[in-house]
Amino acid sequence: MSDAAARAERRIALVRDDVDARLALAQEFYTHSAEPLRRYGHAELSFLHWSAARGVLAPESGARPGSAWWRSVNEGLLRDKVEAGLLCAGVRGEASARSVEYWVDCVREPSPAAWYRAHNASIVAGYLRHEELAAPESQVERFMMNVALLRVLFTHAMLVRPRLMLGHLARLGPLLVDPRSGTVKWFLDLGRSFPAVYPITLPTEDTILDEHALARMLDYGVIAPRLPALYAVAAAALEEPRLTTLLDDGVPAYVWTRTERSLWYVGNTGAHLRLIARTTGVRLRWPPSPAKVRTVPLHG
Repeated sequence: MSDAAARAERRIALVRDDVDARLALAQEFYTHSAEPLRRYGHAELSFLHWSAARGVLAPESGARPGSAWWRSVNEGLLRDKVEAGLLCAGVRGEASARSVEYWVDCVREPSPAAWYRAHNASIVAGYLRHEELAAPESQVERFMMNVALLRVLFTHAMLVRPRLMLGHLARLGPLLVDPRSGTVKWFLDLGRSFPAVYPITLPTEDTILDEHALARMLDYGVIAPRLPALYAVAAAALEEPRLTTLLDDGVPAYVWTRTERSLWYVGNTGAHLRLIARTTGVRLRWPPSPAKVRTVPLHG
């Protein structure tokens, strides 16, 4: 009889090149869990369906190949959950990673904090493990990877450190990002920020300028001024000090070069960003946008 880690690897191998089976396995973790945990999958499953619709999870051998990076990060999250579920069901073995331990804790005692710690530990582990797969991706795709990371870290921090993340609006944080609530999907919904196709063919600057106004307010007015504190909080919560290396002097730098740095300032436009920053207790510190804001959307 093999242990839980080996059995989890075999289950992942069965769904590796089948997008629908991946989705079913992700859903199964929640639907087959005890009642308290079943409500925690809203945001994760919504993001997964959006990823599948984009095409990033498609087999690399298909007519429209997917992304080796997105597939691998998703695979790590699935594997951690499957292994944790097996361990909690009594299959012998020790957790193969700290992220699996966190998922075991979440299954046994579900809570918003436990779910975020487990989910984000799996995601961060995937980012750190698969940098070499991210490097060949387009610039705009790598930009999206950084935005996805800072958003998911921010939602966790809004729960555990709401005053640091929202200032006087702190009391709203835990309510807005409870994973059992539909509101959390707004913070993790990249569909408001990026085209729902893979690969993205628009230039990075055009894609940034076309970001939905509310999403830009979140990214530039609320999150950007707090990035060093945010990554430090996340590194401590997940016990992963390497996470702070994914910033370069306060700017997202996952598989990102110094010569590309100025692109992060493109969306930093408008007095409304200064207003939302002040409302949440911080000041904008990034340089203003070097680009003219687009008035006609490039995509829906």
